Amino acid sequence: MDVNNDYAVVIGGVNIDIVGYPYSKLIPQDSNIGGVKLSLGGVGRNIAENLVRLGVDTKLISILGDDIYGKKILDEAKKIGLDTTACRIIKEGSTSTYLAILDENQDMSVAISSMDIYDKMTIEQILENENLIKDSKICLLDTNIPEKILKYLLDNFQETDFYLDTVSTAKAVKVKESLGKIHTLKTNKLESAALTGIEINEDDDLIRNWNHLKEKGLNQVFITLGEEGVFFADENTRGIYKAENIHPENTTGAGDAFTAALAYCSMRNLNIYESAKIATGASLIALSHKETINPEMSPEKIKEKLEEVKLCMKNI
Repeated sequence: MDVNNDYAVVIGGVNIDIVGYPYSKLIPQDSNIGGVKLSLGGVGRNIAENLVRLGVDTKLISILGDDIYGKKILDEAKKIGLDTTACRIIKEGSTSTYLAILDENQDMSVAISSMDIYDKMTIEQILENENLIKDSKICLLDTNIPEKILKYLLDNFQETDFYLDTVSTAKAVKVKESLGKIHTLKTNKLESAALTGIEINEDDDLIRNWNHLKEKGLNQVFITLGEEGVFFADENTRGIYKAENIHPENTTGAGDAFTAALAYCSMRNLNIYESAKIATGASLIALSHKETINPEMSPEKIKEKLEEVKLCMKNI
């Protein structure tokens, strides 16, 4: 897991996350006694921070408000070495905010996203950073950014390897007509079904989803399955990795850590088996911490975690 001098670009969401969780069983439509935590978030920002913690030189392109939350995000990025010089600050704008309520199992029960500021992201901002994107080893996208920006990137940077995180079923459909221009897709069962029209209930459905995506031109896919692990596939390989006896502290950051680790592996030319394994290890590191980003995330910690857990592999 040696670090090289190549860099990654992340273009995506930057949020302030407010997460509430009950001390006992969550009771809908009632006031629940529990805790509330405020932290930095956003799928793109989370992926970028995890990449930095994995030792990857990372540039973030996003948009945020000229408010206390925006300043906090920039200050914290500077502390960890995340390059935010390509971010745009909107005067009198409000930084994107994500509000989530967890249930007694630490799974998300409901969430509200206030992300109107992303409507102010422009193609001009992309053009200002054209060389930065073209010269990157890998470019990661999330679907929080406007559909017109995603389409422009995928249409006009065809030599760039794009890794895309679908984020949600509602936002995943932004790239439904551009799947063939994405190198690697990280998604979940519901989001993949939104793209393919094929509901996933069993292993054969995973294969049918992959065949649909492959026919569109996708190089590889990783479909996260919650407690059942992750399905991965490329032209020559299909399988599922599953970790046994996992007791998560917080599930909100696992997917972002997984995506970051995929990029980390790609930049080191690891095969899909190793990529799925290491990305699973990264997600387990994230799951083991109450915060969205585990500050102990590192290649060494991933290696230790994979030596601790029982990881089962199934070919399908």
